[in-house]
Amino acid sequence: MVRYTAIQLYLFVSPEYDIMNIDFITPEDLKLFKSELIAELKEVLQPQQPFAKTWLKSAEVRKILSISPGTLQNLRINGTLNYRKVGGTMYYKSDDINRMLGENPTEGGAV
Repeated sequence: MVRYTAIQLYLFVSPEYDIMNIDFITPEDLKLFKSELIAELKEVLQPQQPFAKTWLKSAEVRKILSISPGTLQNLRINGTLNYRKVGGTMYYKSDDINRMLGENPTEGGAV
């Protein structure tokens, strides 16, 4: 953590000699603070890796492939497209979708 140099100045401000402490921050302290703050901000604000969605829901897969719910069901039934069912929702790996799109292209473009 940052440690700053404090210069203490004792002032005698009353006839009873009450002591008042005053702390000063030096220009060097400010420069150190500035450089550490900038370094931390750069670390926090640097662009994050884009989030690649691993699992897609049925509606997303149908939209990507431009297919009907029945066609998606046929792809599941014949084993062309693997899926996982969690609760009542079916999920598909985006890698499987990309692999399926890259395999055996047909002239008509049908899946």
